[in-house]
Amino acid sequence: MPPFVWIPALVLIGFGALWLFLIAPGRAGSEKSRPFYGRNIAHRGLYDNQTFAPENTLAAFDAAVASGYGVELDVQLSADGEVVVCHDDTLDRVCGFDKRVDACTMAELGEVRIFDSPESVPAFSAVLSHIGGKVPVIVELKHGKHDRELCEKTLSLLRSFPGEYCIESFDPRIVAFFRKHAGDILRGILSQPTRWYREAGFGPLTAFSLGNLLWNVIARPEFIAYRIGEKPVSVRIAEKMGALRVSWTSREEKNEKDADVVIFEGYRPGVRYKTLKNPTASESEK
Repeated sequence: MPPFVWIPALVLIGFGALWLFLIAPGRAGSEKSRPFYGRNIAHRGLYDNQTFAPENTLAAFDAAVASGYGVELDVQLSADGEVVVCHDDTLDRVCGFDKRVDACTMAELGEVRIFDSPESVPAFSAVLSHIGGKVPVIVELKHGKHDRELCEKTLSLLRSFPGEYCIESFDPRIVAFFRKHAGDILRGILSQPTRWYREAGFGPLTAFSLGNLLWNVIARPEFIAYRIGEKPVSVRIAEKMGALRVSWTSREEKNEKDADVVIFEGYRPGVRYKTLKNPTASESEK
């Protein structure tokens, strides 16, 4: 075979192998993934921002627990280093208060009211105590100024939680922290198509790499929580390689069809829609 044929072929094979190495996920055993597999998880609790149970509040988590749903929530740090449960970087949408969450102390956050309800921004420790292990919890760690501190404090709080939990983040460096320091905890990467990262202000290269899971190489996530819609080839391949398929944010039951876990809001699906029947290959070999 002449060089002008086999040299390009070798280059293509090399690029293909590198691509697979970069996007390869970790693989969770069945016992690790079973608490979440086939479950509908209430996004920010079973909330209604028009009632007294707004998002990411004790009331919303109470409603989810009462219905048997798992809970998804968001954590970040307050100005005085407390892990608090809030999705947005600022309080203007949920409280009408023009200030960053990480610029407020825990005491200040306890004074604000979310969507004019009796609820305030809760401490993560209070939420975990409130849920008390009754349902599984998915914890999303938000990227901020002090990611290492957030990771360490969140991990410490989770270690005392009596129930089932896993972690996820859009930031692969946060997921990598848990890979290194808490490999026993189910971990996942949140991702979405490149265009959403571009709309959020990311540069084209960063947007492409995040949307196509090229940072899996440092995080080795065991599940891919991908925005509902068309998935790029890299995501589909990572799922074929063993990553659990988590879909967000679902607003209709048909999204259960192609997902192992569904994070939902705005409707009331069944608590479970399928069960994990067979162990993974890695467990069968033990």
